[in-house]
Amino acid sequence: MQLLREAFLLLRKDLVLELRRRESLLTMFFFGTLLLFVFHFSFDLAPERVAEMAPGLLWLAFLFTGTLGLAQLFQAERENQCLEALLLSPLDRGALFFAKVCFNFILMLLVEIVVIPLFWILFNLHTWNLLPQIFLITLLGTAGFCVLGTVLSAVTLRARARELLLPLVLFPLMIPVILATIQCLGAVLRTGEIGEAVPWLRLLLGFDVIFLTLGVLVFDWVIEV
Repeated sequence: MQLLREAFLLLRKDLVLELRRRESLLTMFFFGTLLLFVFHFSFDLAPERVAEMAPGLLWLAFLFTGTLGLAQLFQAERENQCLEALLLSPLDRGALFFAKVCFNFILMLLVEIVVIPLFWILFNLHTWNLLPQIFLITLLGTAGFCVLGTVLSAVTLRARARELLLPLVLFPLMIPVILATIQCLGAVLRTGEIGEAVPWLRLLLGFDVIFLTLGVLVFDWVIEV
């Protein structure tokens, strides 16, 4: 309970700072919608091909948008040596990890709530009844992205070219999540049911659980390096 309380306090601090500054969220909103318009005007897809291309295009937008958020994830702690103060405090490092994962997940969720319906409108998709399944799959993929991204953001925290290094390290390790999410979304769009996507959903759940556990175990060491 102490860990959850500390994580909640840190998460509240990050949310309050973001509401004041609105740097990460506005940047992610703008970049995500801009990518959708670029895809819309670049790919003149026939209606029957839109469903095939939609999962890849949608997750390409989420990857680039989420990476912008990860690059700023520890920005508040880097200012005025706040991170050193946190590390010197009796705060549980796992609480800091959970707070950052939840913070990035909330930002991504807010962006996805806008981007997914906008994607359906721009590409003239009529499968609005499938949006609950689409959101469920997207949330599982986003959870894996946030867990792994938080660990790697801490790993590259003190690197000189961290904005360039982070995606180079993150994207190869994200291949299982990207593949599973795209396959799940494609199966739902093709069949209108989530049954065919169950094996890929298990892969997503397994990835989330494994890397969440690893993140808790190694974050204490990673943040000190």
